[in-house]
Amino acid sequence: MLKNFIIRWLVSSLGLWIAAGLLGPDRLSLKNSLGIILAAGFFLAVINIFIKPVLVLLSLPAILISLGLFMIVINGLVVLIVSKLYEPMYVSSFGVAMVAGLIIGLVNYLVSRILEDI
Repeated sequence: MLKNFIIRWLVSSLGLWIAAGLLGPDRLSLKNSLGIILAAGFFLAVINIFIKPVLVLLSLPAILISLGLFMIVINGLVVLIVSKLYEPMYVSSFGVAMVAGLIIGLVNYLVSRILEDI
């Protein structure tokens, strides 16, 4: 279980780093510090474990009606929550948080597929 959390933490950190690089420091900033990237990834992993399932359960009707597209909004909300809880991480808007959530989700999917094949 600890191994899975550490992998989730590192993949979340990688996704945040890639999202920050793609979106630019004026939209998503982690100050190019490994410590800040790892800490933000830790918060993201913890929130994904404890808070995201509650958000998914509460928004299940919207997820079903939108055929799963509402998950983009939930991922953006999770990124925005992390930025509010962890001050060194800056997200300029909810739209940027949704795009960052998409990028993080894509990185998570790709890494999971790679690790699945190993």
